[in-house]
Amino acid sequence: MRRTTRRAAITLAVTALGAGAVLAAPTAAADNKRLNESIVANVHTVMMRAGCADDYDIEPMVRVNPKLRLAAQWHANDVLHNRALDGDIGSDGSTVADRARAAGYEGEVAETVAINPALSINAVEVMNQWWYRPDYHATMAHCGNMHIGVWSENSLDRSVLVAVYGRGDGAEPAAVPPRQFG
Repeated sequence: MRRTTRRAAITLAVTALGAGAVLAAPTAAADNKRLNESIVANVHTVMMRAGCADDYDIEPMVRVNPKLRLAAQWHANDVLHNRALDGDIGSDGSTVADRARAAGYEGEVAETVAINPALSINAVEVMNQWWYRPDYHATMAHCGNMHIGVWSENSLDRSVLVAVYGRGDGAEPAAVPPRQFG
């Protein structure tokens, strides 16, 4: 009896320590920087294949624009947290042009959105979705889209990646407050 009580006490203590360690463990913060950068590189390659330039060693013909990245971030968060969304229109009825203007971008814009019903998404999946969709492929291959902003977000059962493309922005960066959705 004494042995059983002692064994139960030890088991309880080990279980409590294990649960405490799990609860006290730092949460993992997903860093999608490499994914976002690889999408920019892949779009550059699509533009090269479309004939936008004939030298693969040139500097990137598409440059990351912080205003477009902010617009992409807003929409990626919106799509991630509003399950009814599956494309370009935001939960507030906003279009890609609305979000780009709100972020301070004054040029023409277009957008591509990838949604994966899983914890993660990778560049191969994204590019496969976009390559075989004619309107998205045309957006990626448009030689005038010199600016891009890419953002991706993940939850346990859904991953979203948004790329916003632009041309013709002459505006200075604008101080823009964070925008919350949902």
